[in-house]
Amino acid sequence: MMDDHARVNRLREEPRTDIPMAHRVQRFVEALQRHICKAIEDVDGAAQFRRDPWKYREGGGGLTCVLENGAVFEKAGVNTSAIQGRLTERAARAIGVHPAPFFATGLSLVIHPRSPYVPSVHANFRYFALGDDLFHPEDQWFGGGADLTPYYPFLEDVQHFHRVWKEVCDRHPGVADYARFKAACDAYFYLPHRGEMRGVGGIFYDYLRDDPEGAFFFSREAGRAFLRSYLPIVERRRDMPYGERERHFQLLRRGRYVEFNLIYDRGTRFGLESNGRTESILMSLPPEVRWQYDWRPVPGSPEAAALWFFQPRDWLALTEADVPQP
Repeated sequence: MMDDHARVNRLREEPRTDIPMAHRVQRFVEALQRHICKAIEDVDGAAQFRRDPWKYREGGGGLTCVLENGAVFEKAGVNTSAIQGRLTERAARAIGVHPAPFFATGLSLVIHPRSPYVPSVHANFRYFALGDDLFHPEDQWFGGGADLTPYYPFLEDVQHFHRVWKEVCDRHPGVADYARFKAACDAYFYLPHRGEMRGVGGIFYDYLRDDPEGAFFFSREAGRAFLRSYLPIVERRRDMPYGERERHFQLLRRGRYVEFNLIYDRGTRFGLESNGRTESILMSLPPEVRWQYDWRPVPGSPEAAALWFFQPRDWLALTEADVPQP
């Protein structure tokens, strides 16, 4: 009987020689954007995405899709881009390469739900190539991942999210490694000035270059897994009642999201330093957020219990008995 790895290898496409990898990835992320936007609109039921095409001044462009003031989602952005030009010294230094012609394409999404019981989520899947010849680039690599930012976390939800990504990684041995990608996510989305993570992590990978076909195959499967990693959580939590107390805590925790994106996020930095489109780059910021001087949770409260989740943990090894109760 065929095992999972053999089954996955059968599904792997033969390498295309008539279309550059850059354009194959571009086609994929644009199709994925359409699929995700449709699914998010169907779940929300009240709002639709505004679709805003734009041009990059050196070449290419993108499509920014933003949904606002929905019944379920306060703000959702699903962006694609495919741009080309020449890296400036500063932009090249930011990603550890030399100044050269480049092509970059990818999808990036951020969703901020209305309910404090529904987590925010971020994901991106991207490809980068250096050199003038896209058929034979000087260098090329894939990156991406997904991470979950709950406000009132539930172990069931956190484990579901991580389980989906572990299953995807496990189907691509030699390219993907859940333990390594999870550890990279925990390290990347950590706020050292706060001593905590912005959420509960997920997976994060970058500079996958040894096997471009394998990395593309993995990234396609990861992109297609996003909806099943997130929408079941939305359906479980969307109708839970909440009040001003929960909303207040949600806005405070969103402050951590903003702090990370504006201080540490490499994608934000690269976008601004490569003269990207500011509206699209800052699309990830939530519509409402709050900072309160020296705020501390009441001991024994649900808010105090929530903070336990914002440290790196082996989520799939935990049981409910391990989780502090308010």
